[in-house]
Amino acid sequence: MATTIHAATLLRHGSDGGPVAGWAVVVSGDRIAAVGPVDDVLGAHPGARVRRWAGTLGPGRVHPGPLPPAATPRERVHALFRLGVTAVLAAQIDEPGLRAVVERSDVAVLADTRPVTLAPGGRADLAVLTDDGRCVATVVAGRLVHRRA
Repeated sequence: MATTIHAATLLRHGSDGGPVAGWAVVVSGDRIAAVGPVDDVLGAHPGARVRRWAGTLGPGRVHPGPLPPAATPRERVHALFRLGVTAVLAAQIDEPGLRAVVERSDVAVLADTRPVTLAPGGRADLAVLTDDGRCVATVVAGRLVHRRA
């Protein structure tokens, strides 16, 4: 199982917490293996791939409403990835074709919104956002699914 360290300018542990500098998230498979100071996680995982991002790394976003319109269900899901979304509400996934794409893409389907935190053992759903809220990268269940060029 490949290990990846995601380090960004700032790291926000939860939906409501303030960001801290110099921290990173270690991802192994689809789970968070560790969250800690960059130097500590680099030392503990010397063979890991390291991805450095400009922006604030934090939990992926939960999309509270209907998915963006697009020509195909796949394009609708990819539109979410460009927003840093890693979870949707079950009530919004009412078409069989859309549900199939959501499941194949490993997007989390939630009954309702809830606070999300980055913690060891948790699902590796991450987003890196710029100061103005644009998404730089989205990681769903440990896989990099969007990276802004």
